[in-house]
Amino acid sequence: MVEIPSRIATAMTVAAMTKDADGPAYLAAPAGEGTNPPEAPVVVFVNSRSGGRHGLMLKDRLQMLIGKDQVYDLSCVKPDDFVQYGLGCLETLASLGDLCAKSIREKLRIMVAGGDGTVGWVLGSLAELHTQNRTPVPPIGIIPLGTGNDLSRSFGWGGSFPFTWRTTVKNSIHRAVTGPVCHLDSWEVVISVPELEPIDLPHCLRQLDDHIYIQDGDNEEQSPLRGSCYKGVFYNYFSVGMDAQVAYGFHHLRDEKPYIAQSPIANKLIYTGYGCTQGWFMTPCMTDASFRGLKNILRLYIKRFNSTEWEQIHVPKSVRAIVALNLHSYGGGRNPWGNPKPEYLEKRGFVEAHVDDGLLEIFGLKQGWHASFVMVELIPAKHITQAAAIRLEMRGGEWRDAYMQMDGEPWKQPITGEFSTTVIINRMPFQSLLIAGDVSVHHHLMPFL
Repeated sequence: MVEIPSRIATAMTVAAMTKDADGPAYLAAPAGEGTNPPEAPVVVFVNSRSGGRHGLMLKDRLQMLIGKDQVYDLSCVKPDDFVQYGLGCLETLASLGDLCAKSIREKLRIMVAGGDGTVGWVLGSLAELHTQNRTPVPPIGIIPLGTGNDLSRSFGWGGSFPFTWRTTVKNSIHRAVTGPVCHLDSWEVVISVPELEPIDLPHCLRQLDDHIYIQDGDNEEQSPLRGSCYKGVFYNYFSVGMDAQVAYGFHHLRDEKPYIAQSPIANKLIYTGYGCTQGWFMTPCMTDASFRGLKNILRLYIKRFNSTEWEQIHVPKSVRAIVALNLHSYGGGRNPWGNPKPEYLEKRGFVEAHVDDGLLEIFGLKQGWHASFVMVELIPAKHITQAAAIRLEMRGGEWRDAYMQMDGEPWKQPITGEFSTTVIINRMPFQSLLIAGDVSVHHHLMPFL
């Protein structure tokens, strides 16, 4: 049902690893009528570093079930290479008259075993198919191996992979081939910076060619500078501030000492402890709450729905993290936006939030105590606004770095007090496709027809 004929599966693997779509395709072309296509072809990407020791064991189990060449370890085969060359190999075979390859390309579904960052990485790679006009774009299902797994929760795949995973792998594959496909808004982030020190880029960002850096409105008379531009896509959230700084420290600690992060529970304990060491909790107790507020370095502008004008939005001085949220799940299944009543929505000019409504919910987190109450859902976060587009302008002053993250992938962004670093967020013209792991979930989402 899901197994791809070995001649085609092997050709796809070789094509992705050698970055050559045509050579393996010509070698795999059938001499006769070819082979019968599978009813529901599936390939799986596994982040073997996720889920403690489970990532590697899961990869072995999947390879036993559906074949070695249908399971890709992301440390060996990057999703960009699979999209460009692996799928390109299928397309070349189809152009040679291979009806089996043509059927596989049209029906293919993809499973991703990893956390939110891994899922976003694969979704971003698949988005290139839209820009290259190579349709259809395969939908993806999720095997949650990360810490938060918010994308997985939102689409009915659960918050973690059960400890009885050996008996549930088959069920996950079955749900991947039978589940309904739903829409998800995708959001493009473009970061423009003056020429500063190099950035250690996460998977979710890529650097574009050097460009002329244009000053913001306060410095129009100054000459343009040579700058850098980075682009990426997120599906759940973008944030700047203390929450990203804590995530950045946690990721580096986990990379340096992987033996201490062997399970999602251990990860959360380490995460909490690191948050305490960064002043997330203690700074407001010792000083004014605005001491490290984002208002000191950041200006926020938005475009409202069906508007082309930028509008500056006030940032409360106590806010130390700003989050632009697309899903109802953040930080491991929490809903910091909450479920505002219709009267409140009308009063604030908000609308009910959905994953495909073309709007981001922007909220703030204050000191760690406030964030803690938000994360246990005793109170909602500080509602700031809803937006169809966002522009952030940042200048350092005494700050030399701003911490940012997209879908669980944090990085340290150098900033300067002389020139602005600009972040612009716009909705992509196409939506991503995800498979609903729980049939009941798709009633709350927009099914893909």
